[in-house]
Amino acid sequence: MHTDLVAALDIGGTKIAGALVDDSGHLLVRAQRPTPAHEDGETVMRAVEAVLEELAASPLWPAVGAVGIGSAGPVDASAGTVSPVNVPGWRDYPLVARVRRAAGGLPVGLVGDGVAMTAAEHWQGAARGYDNALCLVVSTGVGGGLVLGGRLHTGPSGNAGHIGHISVDLDGDPCPCGARGCVERIASGPNIARRAFDNGWRPGPDGDTSAAAVAASARGGDTIATASFERAAQALAAGIAATATLVEIDIAVIGGGVAGAGEVLFTPLRRALREYATLSFVRHLTVAPALTGTDAGLLGAAAAAPRRPAVAAAG
Repeated sequence: MHTDLVAALDIGGTKIAGALVDDSGHLLVRAQRPTPAHEDGETVMRAVEAVLEELAASPLWPAVGAVGIGSAGPVDASAGTVSPVNVPGWRDYPLVARVRRAAGGLPVGLVGDGVAMTAAEHWQGAARGYDNALCLVVSTGVGGGLVLGGRLHTGPSGNAGHIGHISVDLDGDPCPCGARGCVERIASGPNIARRAFDNGWRPGPDGDTSAAAVAASARGGDTIATASFERAAQALAAGIAATATLVEIDIAVIGGGVAGAGEVLFTPLRRALREYATLSFVRHLTVAPALTGTDAGLLGAAAAAPRRPAVAAAG
């Protein structure tokens, strides 16, 4: 009989996933709803409540001691609010209070999705056993999180480690965040594909214009596709090296859809990192692909829940 479970919620622009998770990282019960991202805030919240209701219908629910949320951001963990860029109906939305009410008053923890992935990788993935780590999600955007001194470091608002908006090109393209030359503006999946297309790459007969299609072309020897991934790798390497120099991390773990490109991304990334991470205390930084896959958000939400001292957040 399970007596110590967490209800985990992974909230993104496409889906709202939930699970009951035990102390070993097993997902025992799952629920999921599509995110009504273009509806009003209350409609989105009803989808969250539907996921919680499905989890609460499980006979295991009485063993749940807390709820952990990993949400698309920005988030403000100190206020318990979220303002996901891709869910316009939620602006400063009081998600923690609403989830606490829906979950019968259980304690609720909130982190951004990049921090959730970091918590997952430190608990069950490639960063396990490392006291100082940076984990990145490279997908539609670029997010991240930090483990410092063996503990998840979220920062006061829950956004520490958000490497996607480090500027690595001072005169670069404007980023939607308002800055210029951000890692995300260069290394995210849509920007890899945009840059390849702008430089003359064209999709195959299936018309697929995603970063995955660009990666496939690069594996086939297309020089334009290869160059677009090399530019993304250079931006990631610069951001990783800057972070490592600032806080002395031992490993950078990379997940998300773009990491699925494999060595098309990782080979130029490791090469570029040798050019940027040159000081003695960052020269031997390890780079590894994430291991927790599509369950990273749920595992990370569970790991960041308030009652888990082994992976408790450090502000």
